[in-house]
Amino acid sequence: MPGMSPYDLLARKVVTELDAVVLSVEYRLAPAHHFPIPYEDVYRVVKHFLQKGVLAQYYVHPGRIAVSGDSAGGNLAAAVTQQLQKEPSQQIQLKAQALIYPVLQALDLYTPSYQQNQYMPILPRTLMVRFWSEYFTSDKAFFRAMMANTHNNPESSSLLKFVNWSAFLPETYHRKYNYSAPAVTEGTAAMDGPSRSLADPRASPLLVPDAALRSLPKAYILTCEYDVLRDDGIMYATRLRAAGVEVTHEHYDTGFHGALMFTVWPTDFLIARRMTDNYIKWLKENL
Repeated sequence: MPGMSPYDLLARKVVTELDAVVLSVEYRLAPAHHFPIPYEDVYRVVKHFLQKGVLAQYYVHPGRIAVSGDSAGGNLAAAVTQQLQKEPSQQIQLKAQALIYPVLQALDLYTPSYQQNQYMPILPRTLMVRFWSEYFTSDKAFFRAMMANTHNNPESSSLLKFVNWSAFLPETYHRKYNYSAPAVTEGTAAMDGPSRSLADPRASPLLVPDAALRSLPKAYILTCEYDVLRDDGIMYATRLRAAGVEVTHEHYDTGFHGALMFTVWPTDFLIARRMTDNYIKWLKENL
């Protein structure tokens, strides 16, 4: 969140090095506020900011605007970017999107990276699954279904083709893992609401068809080897490229989830400085 020291430092660095205005959205959080409230908070702020009068007030060039976010913020940045591109009335368009180890799909929580890194510190699989379930509902039964990867319903199962890691992950990331489509259940009445949300691309931006990706702005996607979310980012990079979008994918073989924020003593890590420098370099060259 914007009030956290590492995010504040990063925002200040972007302001200084890019001569840019940085707007951080302190959106409402789950579990107190379920989907779509966090998404709607960010969407409304971005829509308001993209008005000509507001941009002029802050001396922002309308052709030099990007959205960016890390982890859940990457999810929201990707989802808002997709929504804006669908609106014919949106006069000012984004020039770029920069997604840092983004969360992009809730259908298959047993991809190779979820399996390989299920006990990895910072973001083990149990915690990420808990975050996903609490994003949709407070019902613990849904969390248990997500942990077992049996949370898909007939509606969401028709979209599994968009998150099929056997098709969208380069072979090198398959490792010893074999693809098996998640189980599909009818669910219970208590889980109807969150089950329906599974198929909503505003929650899982990977679920849009190829045609919806073609008009998206250029993208920067950062992924880390030791991260359950690694494959989400790689699959999105693969699909965007196939749709003709210009993509810069930076993968850190020694990276872990959240690494970009380790810039403050006593966790001032070299990898965080490398990530920050490369991220800002891309923004400089693409805005």
